[in-house]
Amino acid sequence: MNPPAASRSVAIRHDWTLAEVEALYALPLSDLILEAQRVHRACHEPNTVQLSTLLSVKTGACPEDCAYCPQSAHYDTGLERESLLELEEVRECARRARGAGATRFCMGAAYRSPRPKQLDAICAMVREVSALGLETCATLGMLTPAQALELKSAGLDYYNHNLDTSEAFYGAIITTRTYRDRLDTLAAVRAAGLKVCCGGILGMGESRRDRAQLLATLANLPEHPESVPINELVQVPGTPLYGAERIDPFEFVRTVAVARVLMPRAHVRLSAGRTQMSDELQALCFLAGANSIFHGEKLLTTGNPDVDHDRRLLERLGLRPEVVAPGSAAPEPEEPLALCGSPSHDAQPAVDA
Repeated sequence: MNPPAASRSVAIRHDWTLAEVEALYALPLSDLILEAQRVHRACHEPNTVQLSTLLSVKTGACPEDCAYCPQSAHYDTGLERESLLELEEVRECARRARGAGATRFCMGAAYRSPRPKQLDAICAMVREVSALGLETCATLGMLTPAQALELKSAGLDYYNHNLDTSEAFYGAIITTRTYRDRLDTLAAVRAAGLKVCCGGILGMGESRRDRAQLLATLANLPEHPESVPINELVQVPGTPLYGAERIDPFEFVRTVAVARVLMPRAHVRLSAGRTQMSDELQALCFLAGANSIFHGEKLLTTGNPDVDHDRRLLERLGLRPEVVAPGSAAPEPEEPLALCGSPSHDAQPAVDA
């Protein structure tokens, strides 16, 4: 849906200073939420939530050492390695997601960077999912400009590649690829004409300044990401971050609100960690400008609230699913969204989702 004409009254900036972002964080929570709601209603249809579904199409044995990730080959988390899913299984999962109300389908694979045959298989999946009328998204690790163009030619709409945290804190979380590697992938994706999905993970031991710097980096990209996933760390035994102190819920809400103010037209998505959030916390996040969730029973290898629970929550809050285009109707649920791919595992979504 195109943003309302009122969006012209909201300044789209790419020159945010760290001091300005920290000042937003320091506002009384009610003032910050009020500003986030003003921006949100100027740029988005109010009381709507985009429903997306995420599927792990290749699970485990990732060579990266992301400290939050159960799919890393560096840690023993009990997660079984699985091969790339067959095309028919991906198609069926996408069909079920569409039937449960999702309008976007994201495919994640635990790669550092896909090899040619792997990318060919992913491109075939993209074509099949696109043929179902769903927006398509993929997260496959780092991409070269040529790989990004190949995905674009296959019909991919979005590419997800999170920055995860601030550049200053990044080395405490990941050592096998650099912050510049991630920024280069984002640049390749943009140059190919793909839309960008990029956000971070909260609760990894980062400071408020790290959270502010992450959002400033995203907001100061040449173009804002169209989707900004805000994840709460899901702690997994066997990973270095198991036992980390959970982020304060109000700090999580503040981060959602600041993301909304800085990137007015982006979809701000509640991603990992919703199973450990109360309905009341999620409601505050929607009030603070979140307007997208991952819909379905799991996220790559992690649990997620079931479809019926999400449907009831949205109904209780008076929220409705976002439609893809003006005048089109949201899909009617055909059947419950069954588990697809690998078994649910109480784990942080890996790769970059």
